[in-house]
Amino acid sequence: MTISSRACGDCTLCCKVMAIEELAKPANAWCPHCKPGHGCRIYADRPAECRSFSCVWLVNELLEEYWKPAKSRLVLTTSEDGLEVRCAPGFPDAWRREPYRSEIHEWAVSGEPLDMTVVVIVGQRMTLVTPEREFDLGIVGPDERIVRELEGTRVVNASVAKASDLEP
Repeated sequence: MTISSRACGDCTLCCKVMAIEELAKPANAWCPHCKPGHGCRIYADRPAECRSFSCVWLVNELLEEYWKPAKSRLVLTTSEDGLEVRCAPGFPDAWRREPYRSEIHEWAVSGEPLDMTVVVIVGQRMTLVTPEREFDLGIVGPDERIVRELEGTRVVNASVAKASDLEP
């Protein structure tokens, strides 16, 4: 992660695409405290998960300006396994437009040998992007995990399983 001089400015897309547990706000619905295009009405008293959140564009100046969520309609976040690309509601194919599609594919290529995943989230649906193909995983619930079948570091299949079924 890079120290960045970037600011959210008029971008409030994370306030829509991210779930906020403390406020019982689901993903893909505007936060009741957000004034779209302006910011948070309770900024000084916002929940801890909002205070600690920064999208990847905000903290990594290596990403071009066109990745700003207000422009791209994509919010990049990190997960334990890699990178998540969250599409704004109403823009389900934003990730398939160029230059985004090519860069997402490049991230999948560079992440594969490091066992890092690239997942695109459209509404509740998830797609695992690999160097060779895209795996449409459907709706992945909070109690489910993506299971990748590997040949070496190459993903040859992907599915979804209940987390409880994966525990030893």
